[in-house]
Amino acid sequence: MLDNFHAFPSTSRPLAGRTILQIVPDLQSGGAERATIDIADALHMAGARALVASEGGRMVSELQAKGGVWLPFPAATKNPLAMALNSLRLARILREEAVDIVHARSRACAWVGHYAARRAGARFVTTFHSIYGGASPIKQRYNSIMAAGDLVIANSHFTARHVAALYPQATQRIVVIARGVDLRAFSPSAVEPARVERVRASWGVARHERVVLLPARLSARKGHLVLVESAKQLVGEGLCDVRFVCVGDAPNAAFRADVEAHIARAGLTGIMRAPGYCADMPAAYLAAAVAVAPSTTPEAFGRIAIEAQAMGAPVIVSDLGAAVETVLAPPQVDAADATGWRAPAGDAAALARAIREALELRPSAREGLTTRARLHAQTHFSVERMCGATLDAYERLLTAGA
Repeated sequence: MLDNFHAFPSTSRPLAGRTILQIVPDLQSGGAERATIDIADALHMAGARALVASEGGRMVSELQAKGGVWLPFPAATKNPLAMALNSLRLARILREEAVDIVHARSRACAWVGHYAARRAGARFVTTFHSIYGGASPIKQRYNSIMAAGDLVIANSHFTARHVAALYPQATQRIVVIARGVDLRAFSPSAVEPARVERVRASWGVARHERVVLLPARLSARKGHLVLVESAKQLVGEGLCDVRFVCVGDAPNAAFRADVEAHIARAGLTGIMRAPGYCADMPAAYLAAAVAVAPSTTPEAFGRIAIEAQAMGAPVIVSDLGAAVETVLAPPQVDAADATGWRAPAGDAAALARAIREALELRPSAREGLTTRARLHAQTHFSVERMCGATLDAYERLLTAGA
C-alpha cells in the first residue's frame, strides 16, 4: 500500500501527449466533482488531454475554463441495461480518442468504465470518495467494482484500511492520496470583505450575529438533525445572537422537508435555516464563527474540515472515520496542539458543548488555533500535493503497463 506522493505537475512531465478520461455522474457539486476538475486542470498543465464524461452541472464551465474537455454522457444512470449500453458507447469513445487511462469516481461509473476500458485496451483507475456500505450480497457485489482498478486510490488511510479489509486482493494496488484544497482560493487574504457581506446577506444574518455553519448537502448521514438538537439545547441555555446555517444542495426533497419540520418543532424558526447551495464557500467559512461537520456515519475523508481549517474557522467534526487524520484533537494530541474539536457521532449534547467552547474562545486562543489549523491544512492537504500524487500514480501505472 503506497502513501502520499509529493511532486507537482509541470509541462515537462511524461504525461504530455497522453489522454486521461475521468467519468463522474455529473458536475453539479461535491468532493468527487471538485477533485475531477482539479485533476483535469493539473493534466492540462502537464500537457495531457483531460476528458471528463458526465452529465451536466454548474461546474462544467469551470472545467472548460481550466483546459478540461467535457463529454456529455449519461453517467448518472444506475439502470443495468442503460449501463451496459453506456459501456459500449464509452468503449467507442476511448478508441476514437486514444484514451490511455479511464478514472472512475463512483460505482455506476466504475462498472461502465471497467468494461469500456477492457474493450478498448485502456488502464483503469478508481477512487474511493466514500465508504460504501451494504450487507446484502448484491450490494457487496455492486460495491466491489471500486476495488477492481489497476490502481485503487483511497482518499485517506482510514479508507485504505477499509478497502483492504473488504477486498484483500486489492491491497497491493491501493495508493493513499488525501483530498487536496486550493489554498490560493481558501485563504483569508484572498477573500474581500464585500464577498463575506454578500454571503451573510443571502443568509439573512445581521451584522452582529455569529454563524454556526454546517456546509454539506442535505443528507441524513451529514448530521443536520443532530445540529438541530444541539441548537435547541444551546438556545434553551440562553445562547443568543447566533444563527445556525446549513448550506448545500438538497437532492432529497423529503429529507429537506424533514429538516425544516425538525427546526420548526424545536422552536428554531428564524434561528436555524437551510438556504441551499452556496457558490462562494471561502467567503462562507470566513463568515462563520464555527464550522461543524457532525456526520453520523464514518467519513472517508472530510473536505469540510480541511476547507474550514484553511480559512481559519474553528471546526468541529464527528470522532469517527478519517477525522483523526483531518482534525488534530485530544487525546491524539495535547490541547495546545489541537486544530479543532472531535465530538462523538450523534451526541447532540457533546456537539453543543464543543460549539459553546469554540464560541467562547478568547482572541489569543482563537488566533493560536487558527494558526495551527492553517499550517496543518497547508502541510498535508494542498491541491498541489493531491494533483502531484495522482499524476505520479498515473505515470507509474502507464510505465508498468508498457
